[in-house]
Amino acid sequence: MNDLSQGITVVTGGAGLIGSAVIWGLNNLSLDNVWMVDEESPSTDKIKNLGPLRFQRKTSPSVFRDLIAHNSDDLKDLGTIIHLGACSSTTETNEAYLDDNNLQYTAELCEWCLANGVRFVYASSAATYGDGAQGMDDQDEDLRKFQPLNPYGWSKHQFDLLAQERNWLEQIVGLKYFNVFGPNEEHKGDMRSVVSKAYRQIQDTGRMTLFKSYHSDYPDGGQMRDFLYVKDAVNMTLWLARQSDACGLFNLGSGQARAWMDLAKSIFSALGKEIAVEFIEMPEMLKDKYQYFTEAKIQKLRSAGFEDALFSLEEAVKDYLQSYLLPDRRLGN
Repeated sequence: MNDLSQGITVVTGGAGLIGSAVIWGLNNLSLDNVWMVDEESPSTDKIKNLGPLRFQRKTSPSVFRDLIAHNSDDLKDLGTIIHLGACSSTTETNEAYLDDNNLQYTAELCEWCLANGVRFVYASSAATYGDGAQGMDDQDEDLRKFQPLNPYGWSKHQFDLLAQERNWLEQIVGLKYFNVFGPNEEHKGDMRSVVSKAYRQIQDTGRMTLFKSYHSDYPDGGQMRDFLYVKDAVNMTLWLARQSDACGLFNLGSGQARAWMDLAKSIFSALGKEIAVEFIEMPEMLKDKYQYFTEAKIQKLRSAGFEDALFSLEEAVKDYLQSYLLPDRRLGN
């Protein structure tokens, strides 16, 4: 067991959606021995994420990487690094930028943790599975068969491959997050969830939009995703961070694919409104990179001992809208 109270926990990407939620989760465990690593001048929405949270130190990624590179004495009390800091834009095309932020940065932290006996938990992504034709099984060791659909997915996949090649996966934990949504994502702009976008659309126009389907097996609105509420993502992440004997890649999802129309119905129901959905053309740049079906196999996580019940899609959407979006609150408020 990795006792998070016995050392400092570093959360990189700590002002972002999952990062700030993880700090919130640590605070709920009465832990504030936390370092928050994120950009020096976060956006106004990110500052709102941090407002209710408790942490001992705030530092930028460049400063933190420098501390790691020089094995600074400042790091002597670190017990765990939860590395969530990365470029998460699925439309980013600057491969050099992605290589530095998503591959090199992760490798630097991993090597330091292994050399210093520090628990290392990092964010991989369900995007590493590509279109799903090769399955989405976290127990499949043939990682090279997976073909991500965009540079972001490839940057995450490259570290998974490196970690496997160097046998790091026998000592660390990689988290393949599926479609995480919930409070503290307003800073993400176009990358925020459909729930957040639809809420704004419905408030302004009374309707929401979804992409048309260009796959004969899926009607408009019938495309399917594994939607994971951020509160469940936090519980899974912190549970794995505490389990010293849980190593390797783990899918983090609900385990049940749901259609976009199910999501839409949940949104309108939570708002007490009649459903009104308009289907729009998908941008050309996305048509050959679109995932029509994602579903996390979470048997590995369950077999490792994670027993918590998960929010249903309807419960999660209702909690998000009524407890956070409508009153404009953040986790911890």
